[in-house]
Amino acid sequence: MNKLISKLKEELFAVLPPTIFFFVALHVVVFVRVLMLKGAGLAPLSTVSIAIAALILGKSVLIADMLPIINRFPERPLVYNVLWKTFIYLLVSALIHYLERLYDFSQQAGGIAAGNDMLLAEIVWPHFWAIQIVLLVLILMYCTMHELARVIGADMVLRIFFGPVPARTV
Repeated sequence: MNKLISKLKEELFAVLPPTIFFFVALHVVVFVRVLMLKGAGLAPLSTVSIAIAALILGKSVLIADMLPIINRFPERPLVYNVLWKTFIYLLVSALIHYLERLYDFSQQAGGIAAGNDMLLAEIVWPHFWAIQIVLLVLILMYCTMHELARVIGADMVLRIFFGPVPARTV
């Protein structure tokens, strides 16, 4: 029983940083989306649904980090892994964003094929790409911080951000 509690505690602390990040990031995305669609009659997502999405994304990132394809450039400078992971996560986020819109249109049109046709005819592409740009910046920030924390260690990152500041070494 002690091992189970220890493992659950370990999993919780592992999933907490990406979940908190995506919780805040998804609120930013929803805020931008609500501002863009003001007057369109669409209701914004609730904080509970954003929290659930953040938990799913947080766990997904942890699972993806275990895949060999994600850490493709371990011997290269960090920028390679940061850009690679950003590219992969951005592709996944674009797919999820498109499927989310497809779901909405499929319900209106009465089927997936009809919904896809309706989506392609009616989607406001500048809004879609604006959300993707916001996601690109947020994902790039996440990947950069994640890779830095992986290399210099979580304890050092916490000390750098929350003190005491470590002494400079030459």
